[in-house]
Order: sequence, then structure tokens, then C-alpha cells
Amino acid sequence: MKKAFSMLELVFVIVVIGILAATIIPRTQTNPLQEAGIQLLSHIRYTQHLALLDNQYKADDSNWYKKRWQLVFSSAAAANNVPAYTIFADTAGDSTGDANPSEIAKNPENTTQYMTGGYPGANSLNITHVDFNGMKKLNLGMSYGVTDYSLSGGCSNSRIAFDNMGRPMQGDQSTMNGAYFAGTQRLITSDCNVTITDGTNNLVITIRPETGYASIVQYK
Repeated sequence: MKKAFSMLELVFVIVVIGILAATIIPRTQTNPLQEAGIQLLSHIRYTQHLALLDNQYKADDSNWYKKRWQLVFSSAAAANNVPAYTIFADTAGDSTGDANPSEIAKNPENTTQYMTGGYPGANSLNITHVDFNGMKKLNLGMSYGVTDYSLSGGCSNSRIAFDNMGRPMQGDQSTMNGAYFAGTQRLITSDCNVTITDGTNNLVITIRPETGYASIVQYK
């Protein structure tokens, strides 16, 4: 009865394992830009979720519509001059359009952290400061090598907001003088494309009008 493998059999098995490893491992390697896109997509959907859950409409507040939940991009010095984003509702004071710590969403997995990758103002929001208390992953430049971003199609500038029905809106809500009045209506009416790039490849997330449904539609 044979009780052990021969040297030839062992060599054959090692060769087969090596071939399989060479074939499979490259497919499991991560792509930083794709990881950034998946995370950003998840947080766009989370911003919409917050808007639906935390209805900002208040009959006794004439400026309620300025306080909608939004995701805003920035490449400011507080974000180390690379693309980052922040999720907040502009609820404090006169709704200036700028986020402060009390307005920023908290990390659902760690409620002591702000959902920002760097934003001007308090030291706790400045990723270059020792007191930074945000989430480094939301800094797409430092965490994933993203070099630039753009909003195009049905949206522009650097913000995506959602109303209390989950409909996507564009622009700085604090500069509006009516919820949906003619001339100030900022509901997205055609596909909004959010593009991030690492300088070589581009990834595009499309947010549909009315439903706010978002998905990755292009990577190249």
C-alpha cells in the first residue's frame, strides 16, 4: 500500500497551485478608484436616507428649505488640498451654507466621528490638524489617490442635496429664497453625473432625477 506522495507528485501539485494563484490573485487585488466610487455611492445614498428620515420641514420656520441634508465636495486646505466630502444639514443659525461640527452627520459605526474628510473652520474638521475628528476615508485624495472631481449634466458646482421626499437637488440651498419657487427651483431634472478621477482613470456615478437613484455607470 502506498503511504506517501512521490517527489514528482509533490512538484506537480506545487506547480498547479502556482498556476491557480497567478490566475486568481490579480483578480482579487483592489482598485483604489473603484473603492472610492463604491464608498461615495454608499454615502450619496446615505445622505438621501438622512433626508427622508430627518424631514427638515417645519411650518413655523420660513427658512426650513435651506436646512436640507447635503453632500458637499471640497479641496480646501482643511482637506489637505485634495478632494474630500462632508455630509451635513445646514441647521444652525441663519443657514450660511457652511458646515460646522453641530451640523455634520455622525459616523454610524462610530458616533464620536464627524462624516467629513476635511472642511474649513473648526480644528476638529481639519484633517491636517492634530484635533481632527472626522473620517480619513472621506478624504478621497489621501485615502484613494483621487486627484479631482466634477459634477455635470443635471447638476453643477460641488453639492448634492435631497429634499424631504428624497428628490435630488443641486447647488447651495442657503442661497434659495423659496422651497421650489420659480427661479429658485433646484430640483435635478436630468441625470446628474459625479465624476472622480485618479489622473488616469475616471469613475462616473449617475444620480437620476425625481427618485434620486444613484449607481456607478462608467469606469475607464
